[in-house]
This record gives sequence, C-alpha cells and structure tokens, in this order.
Amino acid sequence: MKYNPFKGTGIALITPFKADQSIDFEALTKIVNHVIDNGADFLVVLGTTSEAPTLSAEEKKLVISTILKANNGRLPILLGMGGNNTQAVIEAIKAQDFTGIQGILSVVPYYNKPNQRGMKAHFEAIADASPVPVVVYNVPGRVGVNLQAATCVELAKHPNIIAVKEASGNLQQIMEILRDKPTDFDVLSGDDGITQPLMALGAQGVISVAANAYTKPFSRMMRAMKEGRTEEALHLHYAMLRMNQLIFADGNPAGIKCLMNHLGLCQNVLRLPLVPVNEKVEADIIEEWKQLKDK
Repeated sequence: MKYNPFKGTGIALITPFKADQSIDFEALTKIVNHVIDNGADFLVVLGTTSEAPTLSAEEKKLVISTILKANNGRLPILLGMGGNNTQAVIEAIKAQDFTGIQGILSVVPYYNKPNQRGMKAHFEAIADASPVPVVVYNVPGRVGVNLQAATCVELAKHPNIIAVKEASGNLQQIMEILRDKPTDFDVLSGDDGITQPLMALGAQGVISVAANAYTKPFSRMMRAMKEGRTEEALHLHYAMLRMNQLIFADGNPAGIKCLMNHLGLCQNVLRLPLVPVNEKVEADIIEEWKQLKDK
C-alpha cells in the first residue's frame, strides 16, 4: 500500500525578489512561516509558481535550503523536478540531496508534445529513478498536451507514483480518474477555483497558488470538506471565488505577488518574461481583499 503525505492544503510557494531582482531570502522565510502558521499541510518547492525557469542552478539550491531551514521538518516537502528531456530529469534526480524532501512533482513534458505512450514511458522512467515518491502534474494549458485519464490510471499502478496534480480543468476527465484509480493513488486539485467541488468528488487535496496569501480561509475550507462540514466549506468557496479568478487574470504568479505585496509578505517584483499585473487588475485585487480579509 502506497503512502501519500501530500494531502490537504499544499502551497505552491512563490520566490520573492528584491527590487534589484535578487532573491529575497528573508521574505521567503517569512512566507514559509506565514503559510504554516495559517494551516498549510505541505509545501511545494520550485513549482511553476516559483518562477523556477528564471532561477539559476545555484539559486535553486539556495531556495531549497532556505525553505528546508524555515520549515524545520514541520511539513512534508514536494520538490518540483520535471522537464522535457527525460534523461536530464533522471540525472537531476540522481544528483539531488533528498534530505528533508518527501516527494517530487513532475510535469508532463512541454514543447515537444509526446503522445500518451511517450508520457507513460517518461513518468515510469522518472518513478523508477526516484528515491522518493512521484506526483505527476497534468497542466495542458502550459505544456500543450493532455495526460488522458486512461494513461493517468495506468501510471497510478506504478509503486512509486502516488498522486496526480490535475490542472486540466476538465471535470469529466478528473471524474474518470477518480472513478478508475487504485485506492492508494490520490488526485490533487491544480485549480484553486474548483478545489471545493473536486474535494466533493473525491480529491484528497490541492496544490494552491491562492493559499500563499489567504492560507487561513483556504485551509479552513479544505478541513471543512474533509470533516464533512460542507455548508461551511461552500460558504468559504464562494467567498474566495472572485479572488481566485482575479489572481490569475493577468498571469501567475503576478496576481498572487500583487496581493502578497499588499499584505507586506513580499515586493511586487517578477523576473522577465513575467511582469506585474496591470493597474486595473491590481485595483480589483486590493478591493476584493477588503471582502476576503476577515474570512
């Protein structure tokens, strides 16, 4: 029986930058403590939301070590390790020190558009090479291809693949995975806005962008769903619905960094090719926060 430590509210941690574009490690430590203190269940390091493609290898090592030190063993750590060169991912896994890291999150290969057989072989090779469990990440809007339900269910049989982060937004597909998967394989929501309905359908958690900022209401919603307090969860779901849309309205993590800057958690700085949200979206985010801050 496989064990999955990545359930409940997972945080796709941002990488805060200073005005000079260097990493703000003090702010990163502050954010880790903020999300843990407000109910997070696990941390996702160097995922898409971290702007990982713009970080150097040395910066990635420093981000990992800073988060591990701040976490101090309190929550499970899921490390982003994916790519579209299978052998390069395997070599990176072999070179990685997994002390304090409980699993890896690996995205469907982007740009070169593998077919279903190619995706299956890619993830099986990664899972075979990894000393820690693997969570597959399906996000067709970013990678250009979709990991179909049948392929996901096949991968779920691998002893070292424990879950999928599903960000296709396709409820029919996600329901088919939930219906057909083995009992020891979990589905995690990859879309903040539909997490509550996915939990109702049988998902076991989320990897959330939104919960970087408003961790408390998001984690309260998740716990309410797990404990059967559906009315409370539904109230929180609708309370967060507009903000969950706004923070993605002009790109991710631009929206969440805008809000986190407003909350004093980080500066509103991104690395090119990403830029801060436009003035209209920023004003809408700040206005919507007035409705959400006391939830």
